[in-house]
Order: sequence, then C-alpha cells, then structure tokens
Amino acid sequence: MSTQPPYVSGHGLLTGKTVLITAAAGTGIGFATAKRCAEEGARVAIADIHERRLGEARDALAEVLGSVPPAFIANVTNEADVQNLFMNVIAEFGHIDILINNAGLGGTAKLADMTDEQWSSVLDVTLNGTMRMMRAAINHMAPRGAGVIVNNASVVGWRAQEGQSHYAAAQAGVMALTRCAAMEAAHDGIRINAVSPSLAMHPFLAKVTTEELLTELTKGEAFGRAAEPWEIANVIVFLASDYSSYMTGEVVSVSSQHP
Repeated sequence: MSTQPPYVSGHGLLTGKTVLITAAAGTGIGFATAKRCAEEGARVAIADIHERRLGEARDALAEVLGSVPPAFIANVTNEADVQNLFMNVIAEFGHIDILINNAGLGGTAKLADMTDEQWSSVLDVTLNGTMRMMRAAINHMAPRGAGVIVNNASVVGWRAQEGQSHYAAAQAGVMALTRCAAMEAAHDGIRINAVSPSLAMHPFLAKVTTEELLTELTKGEAFGRAAEPWEIANVIVFLASDYSSYMTGEVVSVSSQHP
C-alpha cells in the first residue's frame, strides 16, 4: 500500500481571484477545495444546506484566510436559493471569477427496487443543481468576458457499479453538461471543466458505505489506498487556475483505478 504523500503548500495560483464553492461544509472534497483555494490566495465564499456544518467550515477557513469568509445556506435544487446565493456573493466580492460545483447526492438502490423519489432526488441535486448553478454563473460571467467553472463528477459516470444507476446517470449527465456548456461558453471567455474522482476517503463516506465495499473499491486502486480529499482539490485548483488556460470541456479523471 502506498503511503499518503505530503500535503502540498500553496503557490499563489489563485491570488486575486474570487471563488464560490457549493457543498463546502463537512470534511469532504468541498471543504478541502475551499481550504486549498484559500491557501492559493483566493477570496472564498462557501455555501451548503447544512447550517451547523457550514458554520464549522466557515470558522475553520477563517484560520487560513485570516478573516471570516462569507458563508450562505443554499439549496441547489431551488432556483430562488441559487439566485439569492449569487446575489449575496456578488454583494460581498463584486463579482465571481470561479464557481466550483461540488453539490451532489448519492445512495444505493437496485433499479428494480428504486422509487421515483430516490431517482429524482439524486438527479435533482447532482445534475439539475449543477445546471442551475452553471446557468447562473454563465449569465454573471459572460458580460465580464471571463470566468471558470469546475464541476465535481465521478468515475461511476463512466464505470458500472451495482446499486448506483441513479448516481451514475446523474454523473454521466454532469460530464455531458460540462462538455456542451463549455462549447457555448467559450465564446464569452468562460472555461468549464470537471473532475471525476474514483475514491476519496472522508468520515461521511465511511459512515454511509460498508467496510466491505470500501475494501473492495480500495483494492482497485493502483496505490492501494483511497485519495485524500485534498488530492482531488489540488486538481480542481489546477483547473480553476490560469495554468489550465487552454482546457475547456474536459473531464479529468482523478483516479488510480485499473481499467
């Protein structure tokens, strides 16, 4: 099993940029990305639906930023919430340079047993919520002639996994949405890409996934371990930064899985 690599220090890749990150509460990829963006010099605003965890994330980020970042309760399945979120962040920062869409909802159910509610709830958060946030961001960024959107997808959008038909369909949709929207937004100087992680370990995932499944998934990873959330965040930061200036419509697999 490969040992965990050392944490990478910031290099000012996002200095002067304003970043909005959804689903940034808790201990997963969203918070890790918010922390990485702060360490790279960005001004960061975070949003989530969980008030207590959002407050905890805000306080933790304040230690990195040296000031309390704006944090907003927002439900990406609600268009009014999305519009209010953009209005509030723009009121704080003047504009948004980078949107990172991290909100998603999973679950496990075989298709034959799946209810309409199970299917719809996963699709509405993961795919429709991403669309709503992207639509608002593009309309904000286009008049400025610049902007970056990074979506968080999953390798299950490519690879079959039992019990994940709703989540896989949603993530495949996020990938297709990323590619198509990128072609449209390029005319306005906006870049849109996505990351597609395989397995990133954090306490919430451990809570909702059986130990047997985690062991099985880990065996498929070349390094013999799951990624740390900050390892996914590093790739998101790259896509958000000017180092990826010629990339748009790409879905980058952040994975060590065997084919």
